[in-house]
Amino acid sequence: LIGGLGAARWEDFQREAHALKLRADEAEARAEAARAALRERAAAVRALETDVEGAPAEGPDGGAEVDGGGEEVVRRARCTIVLVAGFESFNKGLYAGVAEELRARCGDALEVLAFSDRDLDDSREEIEAALKRADCVFASLVFDYDQVEWLRERVADVPVRLVFESALELMSLTRVGTFEMKPKADGSKAGPPPAVKAVLSKFGSGKEEDKLAGYLSFLKVGPKLLRWVPGRRARDLRNWLSAYAYWNQGGGRNVASMLVYLANEVLGVDTGLAPEAVEETPALGLWHPALPGGRPMTSAREYLRWHRESYAPALGKEEGTSGGLAPDAPTVAVLLYRKHVITRQGYIWQLLLGLERKGLRPLPIFINGVEAHTVVRDLLTTPHEAEARAAGVKLIDSLKEGECVEVDAIVSTIGFPLVGGPAGSMEGARQAEIAGSILAAKNVPYVVAAPLLVQDVWSWTRSGVAGLQSVVLYALPELDGAVDTVALGALSGDNIVLLQERVDKLADRLNGWVGLARKRNADKRVALMVYGFPPGVGATGTAALLNVPKSLEATLDAMRAKGYDLGPLGDVADLSGYGETIVAALERLSEPRLIAAGRAPRDSREAGGNPLLDPESEMCCAAVHTVAPSELAAWLEDGGGGVGLRDARSLRQRVEAQWGELERYRGIMTTSEGESVVAGLQLGSVFIGVQPLLGVEGDPMRLLFERDLTPHPQYAAHYMFMERAWGADAYVHMGMHGTAEWLPGSPLGNTADSWSDALMGGVPNVYVYAANNPSESIVAKRRGYGTIVSHNVPPYGRAGLYKQLATMRDLLAEFREDPVGKGEDLRGAIAQTALSAGLEKDCPFAADAEETREFSVEVAEAAAPEVFGDWASRLWAYLQTLESRLFSEGLHTLGAQPSPAQLGSYLEAYLGERLPEGAAQAIAEAGVGADAQALYDAHASAWGHASAGGAHGAGADEAQGALLESVREAVRVCELLRETPGEIAGVMSALEGEYVPSGPGGDLLRDGPGVLPTGRNIFALDPYRMPSPGAMARGERLAEQVIEQELAASGGVFPETVTVTLWGLDAIKTRGESVAIALALVGARPMSEATGRVARFELIPLAELGRPRVDVLCSMSGIFRDSFANVVDLLDDMFQRAAAAEDEPEELNFVRKHALALAEEAGIEPAAAAARLFSNPSGDYGSMVNERVGTSDWSSSAELGDTWASRNAYSYGRGDERGVARPAVLQGLLKTTTRVVQEVDSVEYGLTDIQEYYANTGAIAAAARASQGADARVGVSVVEATGQGDAPPRELDDVLRMEYRSKL
Repeated sequence: LIGGLGAARWEDFQREAHALKLRADEAEARAEAARAALRERAAAVRALETDVEGAPAEGPDGGAEVDGGGEEVVRRARCTIVLVAGFESFNKGLYAGVAEELRARCGDALEVLAFSDRDLDDSREEIEAALKRADCVFASLVFDYDQVEWLRERVADVPVRLVFESALELMSLTRVGTFEMKPKADGSKAGPPPAVKAVLSKFGSGKEEDKLAGYLSFLKVGPKLLRWVPGRRARDLRNWLSAYAYWNQGGGRNVASMLVYLANEVLGVDTGLAPEAVEETPALGLWHPALPGGRPMTSAREYLRWHRESYAPALGKEEGTSGGLAPDAPTVAVLLYRKHVITRQGYIWQLLLGLERKGLRPLPIFINGVEAHTVVRDLLTTPHEAEARAAGVKLIDSLKEGECVEVDAIVSTIGFPLVGGPAGSMEGARQAEIAGSILAAKNVPYVVAAPLLVQDVWSWTRSGVAGLQSVVLYALPELDGAVDTVALGALSGDNIVLLQERVDKLADRLNGWVGLARKRNADKRVALMVYGFPPGVGATGTAALLNVPKSLEATLDAMRAKGYDLGPLGDVADLSGYGETIVAALERLSEPRLIAAGRAPRDSREAGGNPLLDPESEMCCAAVHTVAPSELAAWLEDGGGGVGLRDARSLRQRVEAQWGELERYRGIMTTSEGESVVAGLQLGSVFIGVQPLLGVEGDPMRLLFERDLTPHPQYAAHYMFMERAWGADAYVHMGMHGTAEWLPGSPLGNTADSWSDALMGGVPNVYVYAANNPSESIVAKRRGYGTIVSHNVPPYGRAGLYKQLATMRDLLAEFREDPVGKGEDLRGAIAQTALSAGLEKDCPFAADAEETREFSVEVAEAAAPEVFGDWASRLWAYLQTLESRLFSEGLHTLGAQPSPAQLGSYLEAYLGERLPEGAAQAIAEAGVGADAQALYDAHASAWGHASAGGAHGAGADEAQGALLESVREAVRVCELLRETPGEIAGVMSALEGEYVPSGPGGDLLRDGPGVLPTGRNIFALDPYRMPSPGAMARGERLAEQVIEQELAASGGVFPETVTVTLWGLDAIKTRGESVAIALALVGARPMSEATGRVARFELIPLAELGRPRVDVLCSMSGIFRDSFANVVDLLDDMFQRAAAAEDEPEELNFVRKHALALAEEAGIEPAAAAARLFSNPSGDYGSMVNERVGTSDWSSSAELGDTWASRNAYSYGRGDERGVARPAVLQGLLKTTTRVVQEVDSVEYGLTDIQEYYANTGAIAAAARASQGADARVGVSVVEATGQGDAPPRELDDVLRMEYRSKL
């Protein structure tokens, strides 16, 4: 190498590389470390030289490239560079200014045309014209699939292309001379060339998760190192790196220099200017607008010293206050985008000052985005970590003890995954476990709060956070365990603006969490909320799948052990039975007579013998508070923290518009004087109360056409009293689920308009939730600020057979032993038993196709042997299905370990036939620490023979190997199920203001052991990967079966319209199976980009499909609508393209046929007539059908159908299609609907268990019949998607019969 470069140049290289190393890392500037680093750099250069000069360039097919574009740069007189910057609309003015400055200084030599990603949608003609004459295109942070596809087609012919931090399909087009980033010959994704990888390996910590951060370190020295490597390929690589180095540093001067550099060095234009040296800002630093000279700091300790000693004492004095932050003010790390700091975005000052005014000390750390985890891991510490280290436990091995600072909470304004940032979001494996381990080591709240960078204020406040922005702020950070996400602001024009009330909300919630961490448990005031819906039927203290009374006992017992003040229960040794006593007391406190008087029982008679209510008992803890209308009015006037942008009325005005003047209101939970009653039990500093009823007072129909289902006065008074008067430090909502998170407001991204936001205030909300319901839990998390603590579901049981069916089973078993002999004598008994049990309706006896006689004993006895035998076989299979149906057995108690018998039930339900009879129970009884191999060896004889099933040789070995794996899995499942005490621990950790580890939600049967252990802050699946390949395969199969089912029911008439219900829970559990059914019916399939994200639903050509496209009405639940906005957009795009497919005949494309007919009939645009995704008004939930049924306010199914239609006539899709009322389109689709498809996603709930099935699926069918005529036939296909085999869709009547026979 020395010989090739020359001794003098080698000496120059040594000196410069050594100096660069010193500047890159001052902490490692010792001479020995520098010499070691120099040796590594020299080795890298040798590898780089070999790579760039010794290997031939690869052509398109992986072979040597003949020309390769490696010729010398051709000089030219002028050039045009097109710049497209994503996620940077706020810098569009900056880049336009740079372009104007260069035009003035360079004349015609250099033309720069700057655009934002928003222009890719709004100004495509202008961009296309620019690209046609472009010599170079530069793009950054472009991810949207449609934008990427559009750009790919138009930049392919541009000679020089630089694409950074964007979709891989776009980045693969990068070309600078001979340097390219195209995919490898084997089709694998594009990445840095071997040359870059060789040098990159010398940077970074060596940890896998730190590779991207190491890449940024390399950017600083890479171009300078490459000066010493000869050859054209090295020059082109250096040009690429130099351009990125300028861009990464940001700011107007650097961008201008980058453009001049590209023109001079790459495009061969004499601009008359020389690019300036890179104006460097530290890759990581601390910046506050008030820092002397506006210069950033590099030491967190120095920054805090400045903030405490110089800045904070004067804070606020100019406003005439005493000024200053308390010396012990909580320190909150705030991670900022480095580019936002460089360009001095004004929102940063507003955010930092907003936190300071609320008594918080911000520690603003700017980063590029990919290295957030290294900052949290190595530079931030906490009291928890310090305590662990003092005890000799190093949770983080790379913590920089001489530089780190202690913080009380961590706020990221970046979003995305903690590990990898924007780049990490594009990988399938996001290393969420690494992020979780880092955050668990710190053990403080991790909050994401950021402005929306690709959405404007108007769109957000009216339709909620949407599209990619929802994934950046919510879905991805939730994988890491983020809580209390706050959208701080959005774009106004091309500028970032914050809403001050959102900054205040963030500060209030941070103060709430920090308060929990700092306050003694004995001093904390905790409000436990139970539910009481529906009222008056003994439902107080109930929750789905949870034994609330026993769970209260377990929670209170744990709180007492942690030092909480439980008042009269503090000295009770055994709390067993007190849960029921508490619930009974709460029920009595809600009696109308006591509510009207606004008081607790006055004597033991009124207390009903309940010691917690009896004023003569030492255990008495009744607490009945009243809120005067004037007091409530004052709270409501400022309750939202600001005026909403969606509804400028105050909360008081909204309540009074719905319920009347507060002073005159007499209604739900008010006294005769109009005061709102807040009743419960006060056990020391713990209050236990019933969450207010949501309340549809009087005629529920009056709310059906209201977009604003405002809560009644007492509902608002309850929560506002708890925070403002009683002083709650935390809420604990006990079980699934409450109603606060379902109140009107923004679908996603709370604002002052959102009732859940106003009522939760700044109080941390610990929410105990069933692990199998991630769909609804994310609503509680996102709209209700719930920190979820998941609990296990009850063990599973088999339905078995009741007496008549068991008798039939025995008769059939005897018949099957000898059908021809004594089986003939059993025909009459079998037929008679079937008739008495009604089984002939479940399993019809079809003697032959023409048989019309009613079934009887005589018909059975006269039937041919093969006919009767076929019926007997079908009946036997039906009874087997009934007997083996699973259901939830009992209720779960929070934190309770399952017994061995219950463990056995879980294992039998999960592993089924993979374990021989008796094995599940034996494994369950083996106890803690059981060894799978030892268990297998101990039972090898019996279990091995059963698993082999008579096989010998290799077949037997394979069966026994599979059995051993099943035993191992069973042991692992038992270990995880025994960790249920972590549920109580999770609640206690949250009440301490600590980090609650995250984990996926789901159920064991479908999702496997990954959903265990419980006690975690559960999240849902990535919405950008829906439907999964497996779900799509199942959906295609089910769609064809639904069509066959309808053909059979209609006598061969092909269905034109099928309604598919899209619910959030079943979509999450099945990975999008219901979406896949809709796609398959239409004839479409998901198209994924290189990272696996589903980017489009592509129509399958009719010739390939082989049948007509079925039109699909998608009935969306509010959860699906809000949680999967990207899927809604993709579906709408698919329907619009299907409706616009002019080359397809209407008789083969019912989407187009109906859209054209609707457009003509209703006089609307074709795009509006192609609307197919309907739900409730934006921000509202529920069809209101169950409310009408609950109040008996209906007389026919048609009325219920009309109720559903009136509440679900709002269309959703791309652009501004966010809850647009389109009743004519909905009615047109209902008129052609002949079948409804409904998925049932779990064994815990069937059609007869929860009201949502009749309130939606049944109501849809009723609405369709009402639209078509009373005699219309509308079938309902029920898909039991419980993970227990691939059951075909069944008719509604058949499923109901099975449920009645197996559950009642």
